[in-house]
Amino acid sequence: MRGMTSPVPSAAAASVLDLAPVLPVVVLADAADAVPLARALVAGGLPAIEVTLRTPAALDAIRAISAEVPRAVVGAGTVITPEQVEACTAAGARFLVSPGWTQALLDAMRGSGVPYLPGVSTASEVVALLERGVREMKFFPAQAAGGTPYLRSLAGPLPQVRFCPTGGIGPATAPEYLALPNVTCVGGSWMVPADAVAAGDWGRIEELARAAAGLGAAGLRDAGGTCR
Repeated sequence: MRGMTSPVPSAAAASVLDLAPVLPVVVLADAADAVPLARALVAGGLPAIEVTLRTPAALDAIRAISAEVPRAVVGAGTVITPEQVEACTAAGARFLVSPGWTQALLDAMRGSGVPYLPGVSTASEVVALLERGVREMKFFPAQAAGGTPYLRSLAGPLPQVRFCPTGGIGPATAPEYLALPNVTCVGGSWMVPADAVAAGDWGRIEELARAAAGLGAAGLRDAGGTCR
């Protein structure tokens, strides 16, 4: 697997998972909101942005961010078909995220030339990806699939895996995940509330992003570690 490595601003050879403690999961109804939203997130300290393929505007949003916000590392989420892999990379996606995986999807992501993060929710799925050389994964849906107790139980037998748990996580629970030894970042959408996007309140989004960017230090303090 290529891993989640990418030529990113100020983080050469770093994993996308290491850019910030929170990966914003963005759903956009209007591609015109993509650039100001991305600028607000980057200004708040969250350079990696996952734009999900849940709306017709998603590909145009990825294209716009890629072209106009050079400090952003824009990726595509909810990627579930090989055709979407091709469309997203053509639009400028610099990483791919899927809620789950099949062999066909994994092959397409592997062949895309960009980093990818396949989704898992069971130990068997994790082991199957390890057999294929994948060591960085999305844990989804995090809260419904067992939350922090489940991920903690995986750390012992599978310490080589790094997770980005996503699904049902908010600012109150994110530090609990970030304190786990096998969690590098979490995915969430609380810093991009729909009402703020609709109102064009980019200042509010920047403030929420800045607060989210500070959660990594809190998580490491809870774990007794040193802030990375």
